[in-house]
Amino acid sequence: MQTILGANGQIAEELTRYLHDNVTQDIRLVSRNPRKVHETDELFAANLMDADATAAAVEGSEIAYLTVGLPMDAGLWEQQFPTMMANTIAACQKHGVKLVFFDNTYMYPRTPAPQVEDTAFEPHGRKAAVRAQIAEQLLAEMRAGTIEAVICRAPEFYGPGKTQSLTNSAVLDRIRQGRRPLVPVSARTRRSLIWTPDASRAMGLIGNTPDAYGQTWHLPIDPARLTYAQLIEVASEVTGRPIPYRTVPEAVFRIGSLVNPTVKEASELLPRYRVDNIFDSSRFAARFPDFDVTTYREGIAQLLAG
Repeated sequence: MQTILGANGQIAEELTRYLHDNVTQDIRLVSRNPRKVHETDELFAANLMDADATAAAVEGSEIAYLTVGLPMDAGLWEQQFPTMMANTIAACQKHGVKLVFFDNTYMYPRTPAPQVEDTAFEPHGRKAAVRAQIAEQLLAEMRAGTIEAVICRAPEFYGPGKTQSLTNSAVLDRIRQGRRPLVPVSARTRRSLIWTPDASRAMGLIGNTPDAYGQTWHLPIDPARLTYAQLIEVASEVTGRPIPYRTVPEAVFRIGSLVNPTVKEASELLPRYRVDNIFDSSRFAARFPDFDVTTYREGIAQLLAG
């Protein structure tokens, strides 16, 4: 059995599809209110803040995937993520379950330097500090040899369904709706974006590759790393119409953060849009050369056709 902890998000849903079609139909979906993706899925309601419930959720599993997400709320992250990670580690240790952790890049430096798997953490902001903390929690246990685990790290998302990101909401969703896209901070810096189905497929592949464990892997992206201006140009070519856009400077976000809590929480990430974001997934490409990465043109065409 393979178990997905935090099973209602887009990443978990795509992972469930990958496992069902390529690995096993013996899949357990765990969240407070899990929902089936396939008729054969087993549902298990559990709160990962509860250590006993987490242990019961992974019992009998070969592999557990930690894909849980929380709303963009720094206080909530500080309160819940470290406990969830501690409970998950303890549960996997108790039952001898392999752990696959789906991670992000918030803790990386806010510079244009290429980001590789051993890039040192330099968290800026509360949410980045939490992400560094929980990654270090797991890395410490991996180094100590107390758990068989692997970290799968992804940059900013774009993609179908329930995919949540600033790129989706401010740029691509607005294009699909026939509205002018709003580019955060700069249209001229290069972005590293991952197509959410690719992220899930790659995580499932890594989780079922025994020699991938004990390491951190950057999940695969289109290495083109287009700017927002170039992404919108691709969208214009796909739709056959000119698409004007507006660049929203940080000062506007700062003003908005005074009255909108969501904008305030997102503001922590804005300095990352000032400079090129070079997420390097070449190590994955070398290890899994047959993995078919979705190009930006292919992904944008799928989104705008939906």
